[in-house]
Amino acid sequence: MGGRLIADALVAQGTTHVFAVPGESYLDVLDGLYANRDRVQLITCRFEAGAVNMAEAHAKLTGRVGVAIVTRGPGACHGSIGVHIAQQDSTPLLLLVGQIPHEETDRESFQEVDYRRMFAPLAKWVTQIDDERRIPELIAHAFDVARSGRPGPVVVAISEEMQKRFAAVPDLPPVRIAPAHPDPEAVEEMMELLRRAERPLAILGGGAAWSPAGRKAIRRFLEANRLPVAVAFRRQGLFPGEHELYAGDLGVGADPGLVAHAKEADLILAIGTRLGEPVTQGYTLFDMAGATPLIHVYPDQAEIGRVFRPVLGITSDLNAFAAAVKGQKVKKPAWEGWARRLRATRLAQREAPDYPGPLNIARALQALEAVLPEDAILTTDAGNFATWPTRFMHLRAGQEFLGPTCGAMGYGVPAAIGAAITAPDRCVVCFVGDGGALMTGQEIATAFHHGVAPIIIVFNNGMYGTIRMYQERTYPGRVSGTLLTNPDFAAFIRSFGGHGEVVERTEDMVPAFERARASGKPAIIELRQDPEQVTHRATIADLRAQALAR
Repeated sequence: MGGRLIADALVAQGTTHVFAVPGESYLDVLDGLYANRDRVQLITCRFEAGAVNMAEAHAKLTGRVGVAIVTRGPGACHGSIGVHIAQQDSTPLLLLVGQIPHEETDRESFQEVDYRRMFAPLAKWVTQIDDERRIPELIAHAFDVARSGRPGPVVVAISEEMQKRFAAVPDLPPVRIAPAHPDPEAVEEMMELLRRAERPLAILGGGAAWSPAGRKAIRRFLEANRLPVAVAFRRQGLFPGEHELYAGDLGVGADPGLVAHAKEADLILAIGTRLGEPVTQGYTLFDMAGATPLIHVYPDQAEIGRVFRPVLGITSDLNAFAAAVKGQKVKKPAWEGWARRLRATRLAQREAPDYPGPLNIARALQALEAVLPEDAILTTDAGNFATWPTRFMHLRAGQEFLGPTCGAMGYGVPAAIGAAITAPDRCVVCFVGDGGALMTGQEIATAFHHGVAPIIIVFNNGMYGTIRMYQERTYPGRVSGTLLTNPDFAAFIRSFGGHGEVVERTEDMVPAFERARASGKPAIIELRQDPEQVTHRATIADLRAQALAR
């Protein structure tokens, strides 16, 4: 039957995990997955947004296409946020959507949606399978599109009656396609531009597109040329924070000192980043006409020069580019002092201030950093809280960092669960605010159901902190819609049978974390923040005073 053929086609493309919320619109695919249960692990989730986010995190960790399945109508709408995340994060993702019977199309049937129109702005390709004989062809092409060029999401609707019909068709294996390599003349031109520079800055971006070998090769190139390195928004896993060349992250809440240095640079080498709004500080970091020479390396030619005109654009697979340049070296770099200045700025930014109160979040996170395993996986949600780890913590080589560059709340918890399912032998830690924790926090049930034990650190300040920050800047003292009423998060996870603790003092952070790890259970550590300290740089009183002074 078509449902079995779809499951077989997923196996043929190398799928190992499928994240799903079941629906009657794809019962036959579920039965096909049952028949393939020795080759594909079906992860039963509690909410479609959580399922797609888990698949997206799986793809980021493995570099393979993440696969999620949702039911028609409401299921597709709930899951669409994960498609948007995959689009802006350039993550290879396949979303299968159960569809109404083909014969009922255009009658506004129960839960009917035209998915080609719905997902057209979000996905690289959207199609629908109505002929069971084309299942291997269309599924194989969906995988090819998702992982080619700039990776991204593909959506495939599967009509209900097609899943029930029989066909004899062969499975189609994955196709090995040689990636685009950089033009050797462009590489030589890049090196000549580097030789003439005095204040170069590399900006390293890209997520699932990087292979382990590619990461090592690009690090070798950056180290050989003593290039200071900033990572793009939420890409901390690409370059070790403790490295002497690490200059910090360019994104939301970036260090003003790093931003100032980036504006001083006389050459920008942007590798794997789109140079989008967060990285370029609202498109203000560089002159769009190219006053600061820019070398832009990206797998999709359409993104090169889209906003900022480069002096040199190199269209290339990132790993192929890294392999091509790893042996390239400027003989006598003229920027040693410049690199030291950027590193000194980063270390000064990392210094923990003396925040008032018994819980200094900055020092608690740095104490946590010291005891994290060498191969820990960190996930983050979106919100003001997320700027605390990025400012005060450093990732080491071998550690991973997964976060939504589109700023989607509700990502952190399911991403942590997806990561723990993908890499069950690694320690997975999630950073999430109290707002995001109750958007998809119920997915913790999925962790219990599938026997994994992520540690969720909830930053609880009783508000939507980012929105409150902007509110105080614009309408000081007029608090509207941003306060929250929260549960006891530690008690919440204990109700599932997990491990829960509340931390209210700096010195209690590490002992709580170690007890959580030792428990072997999914865990929540709730950090009771001072709500007055709404950001790591300003209090509510500060914001109000600044607003009233304008």
